[in-house]
Amino acid sequence: MSSSLILRGRRRLFELQKWRHLRFTVQNASPFSSSTASAATVSRKGQNFTVSTYLVKSLGFTTKLAESISKKVSFEDKGNPDSVLNLFRTHGFTDSQISSIISGYPQVLIADAERSLAPKLQFLKSRGASTSELTEVLSNVPKILVSKKDKALSIYYDFVKDIVQADKSSKLEKLSPSSLPRGIPQENKMRNLSVLRDLGMPQKFLFSLLTSDFQLVCGKDKFEESLKKVLDMGFDPTTPRFVEALRVVYAFRDKTIKARVEVYKRLGFTEEEVWTIFKKWPSFLSNSDKNVADSVKTFLELGFSRDEFVMIVKRFPTCIGLSVELVKKKAEFFSKEMDWPLKAVVLYPSVLGYSMEKRIVPRCNVIKALISKGLLGVGSEQLPSIRAVLECTDQVFLNKYVMKHEQIVAELMTIFTRGNRGSASLYIYIKIYI
Repeated sequence: MSSSLILRGRRRLFELQKWRHLRFTVQNASPFSSSTASAATVSRKGQNFTVSTYLVKSLGFTTKLAESISKKVSFEDKGNPDSVLNLFRTHGFTDSQISSIISGYPQVLIADAERSLAPKLQFLKSRGASTSELTEVLSNVPKILVSKKDKALSIYYDFVKDIVQADKSSKLEKLSPSSLPRGIPQENKMRNLSVLRDLGMPQKFLFSLLTSDFQLVCGKDKFEESLKKVLDMGFDPTTPRFVEALRVVYAFRDKTIKARVEVYKRLGFTEEEVWTIFKKWPSFLSNSDKNVADSVKTFLELGFSRDEFVMIVKRFPTCIGLSVELVKKKAEFFSKEMDWPLKAVVLYPSVLGYSMEKRIVPRCNVIKALISKGLLGVGSEQLPSIRAVLECTDQVFLNKYVMKHEQIVAELMTIFTRGNRGSASLYIYIKIYI
């Protein structure tokens, strides 16, 4: 082995050792750390405990998933959640199934194990549910445990069980009409979901609709009418766009949808363009007239022309759903802090959808540091395009703008991870280079 390769290997090992130490420092400085060294951390004790100590360390959840769950449920000690986990384990649930239950229904961790959950599990077993059947059904649709009445619990449980068992066949098996409930509030929902299943809708969408509070699948005539319209438009029942389109068509009258199409036509869209966008982003037509008007005003005030606004919406329709404050904050940051021209946003408007804290600011701070050190070319070539900086993955960004500068990798990573709570890219770096 050549001396240059040995030196290169030693230098890389040194960098990795420094980064193992830095990873420890960043984790302990993170608001999700189990440490309670600051008053801010103490004030959020419940959430910190949930994320760092319980979900991550005890259940093996990723930091990202744990952070998402912590927004829905929080507790200050492990007494109650331990009771819930022990209850599931005594009923034959595996750790993998328990993880699925908590991911799908985080609130189960704060449920009363003995007074709420145990009676429901016992009731289902008393009806003849085997351990394997019980664990499979509930790990697929844990939210049916929300049911307060035994009858509703039975209906939802049986429906899920029938679908799970039928879908194990190599060919689609239709559910027997005699197995569907009659003369009760759940009748329409079960019938409508059976229709969607026969059209090929996957379990994950069906079960989500089953436990949703939205009345989409509860009606009869209106559901059938909405379903026909969405199918006639060419939406594929196996995709999430189909569900979103069905929600929009079901929620709004024809008169309302027609009026919203007219709003876009007055802005410069053709009717064909409106429906083309709708087929890609169905929620496009759920924007109110006020949302559209506020969005137009915001972009014009920022210096975009009306034609540029139309181009931005065509390329990134969800920009209309963004808050006025957020659009202003991001557009001004791009133009004033980074000196990117407004034309860059017109060409790549998806950058408006990225998180300021997790993507835009950390990456731009790295770019500014490189420019200040003269490491990104000279003159106008110093500043990379907005697309090159923001549209790539974390891994690509780190490889291109951090790892190639071996002498200052630690400094750049400190800049990159500063304020980035999840530090997801830091873990990508460790995984790739160790």
